[in-house]
Amino acid sequence: RCLLFAALGISLASCEALKPLPATPVAEEVSTLGTEIADYARQYVGTRYKYAGKSPKGFDCSGFTYYVFGQHDLPLPASSATQEKAGKAIRVEDARPGDLVFFRRTKNGEVFHVALVLDHSSDGLTVIHSTTSRGVVIDRIWESSYWREMHATARRVVE
Repeated sequence: RCLLFAALGISLASCEALKPLPATPVAEEVSTLGTEIADYARQYVGTRYKYAGKSPKGFDCSGFTYYVFGQHDLPLPASSATQEKAGKAIRVEDARPGDLVFFRRTKNGEVFHVALVLDHSSDGLTVIHSTTSRGVVIDRIWESSYWREMHATARRVVE
């Protein structure tokens, strides 16, 4: 163990530290950034809903994700429909913290809502989003009869 830390210290002190990391640590870093974004978003719970709002004075759903990702130098388009084109498509079942979930009323309908994934466990999918009636809230979406009936897709924006 001591030898490992000594080798790490030498590596960090040399130019080797400037080389890209191997694939596995990068994957862990991506997951960490997604978690960091999700954790950052939590501070806005209770912020009021504001149509077309993109600031802590008030958010609509896409304005909330636009703002949170923007604070991490990850620009997103302004609307939920255009945000759905960002990143890469993933299965909702594979969503993890920092991913975005989009909702439609019908399978081929227009996207009308976006939420940020906080957690995905055996208990279901926990998201943070701005709703017209409650502002920024945390929900377990599959426990809600309203959200359960919607058609959901997911995107991974943090690579």
